[in-house]
Amino acid sequence: MSGPLVGVRVVVLAGMGPVPFAGMLLADMGAEVVRVTRPANRSQRALANTDGMRPEHDLANRGVEAVAVDLKDPRGVESIRQLVAEADVFVEGYRPGVAERLGLGPEVLLERNPALVYARLTGYGQSGPMAKQAGHDINYVAQSGALHAMARAGEAPRPPINLLGDYAGGGTMAAFGIVCALLEARGSGRGQVLDAAMVDGVALLTAKLQGLRAAGLFADEPGTNWLDSGAPYYDTYQCADGRYLAVGALEADFYREFLVRLDVDVSGWPEQHDRAAWPELRERIAAAVAAKTQAEWAAIYAGTDACVTPVLTFDEAAEDPHNAERQVFQRIDGVLHPSPAPRFSRTAPREPAAPRPQPLDLQSLLESWGGGS
Repeated sequence: MSGPLVGVRVVVLAGMGPVPFAGMLLADMGAEVVRVTRPANRSQRALANTDGMRPEHDLANRGVEAVAVDLKDPRGVESIRQLVAEADVFVEGYRPGVAERLGLGPEVLLERNPALVYARLTGYGQSGPMAKQAGHDINYVAQSGALHAMARAGEAPRPPINLLGDYAGGGTMAAFGIVCALLEARGSGRGQVLDAAMVDGVALLTAKLQGLRAAGLFADEPGTNWLDSGAPYYDTYQCADGRYLAVGALEADFYREFLVRLDVDVSGWPEQHDRAAWPELRERIAAAVAAKTQAEWAAIYAGTDACVTPVLTFDEAAEDPHNAERQVFQRIDGVLHPSPAPRFSRTAPREPAAPRPQPLDLQSLLESWGGGS
């Protein structure tokens, strides 16, 4: 065991997306995380979750142990109460009121364990008109206002897969909140309930943009700003081989470096910040980039401050010399794992390992945690 959270015990009710991701983040940092799953019937044993993935592929459960418990059985519920009485953190991702109906609400669990951090991770939060409404990442990002900004001019908004709501605004924010509450509890001896909503988390991620908007430096019309593909010097361009190049030459010095290495006559090109001429500038950059392959451009811009990077696939990213030296990714049993982050000089995070396919024996776990009868 290693990591800055060694000694922290976490119980997570199995769920989708952000809930297991929050558990994985805590486990990566050394916490002992136990996921409570439903007992599998014969048709479910080959595929352990609703994503249809085999257990070894469900990386959000790496470093996480599991126990199978029937939460419709009062005896199963009582066993979880006993387990949580010995834990530091409890995480659930049900709609408001569901955990209470199961007999696992915060009042019940905090009465047994007053120092418990009880984390509730949902889309819309524990209050408000939409609190009990169903949704997914795309809905939460839309509700936050952020999805509106994720579009090219004149095109429909494009959700960034489910990275923004589920994982950045959801699981990561929840893990951050959990660690904050743990730190406070160690001083006060008192736990509390954490209301982590994906809408709230994504809205928080827009803090810098809200400041730019207030200053008149970021327009609400998508695809017209310097960070949303509106500026031709902050965009992706297709190369001669059909691959893409990411250009982020925002500052004047970086932009000059970018132009010099394009190796074309730019004497008649529009000025960098002449917005009226951005369409022309985009066409000129696109034509220049299309003259060479991605590999050729990668070699030309390697080691420069032009802020130009080839758009890599996941496998290419794993094999890239910089990423490989830092072990940004690791292959474990043939599966590509992103390595734990961030890095610590003294309490290194746990080394990634394939998720364990079989649940633990609950009674044995209770005894090891000191809660067995």
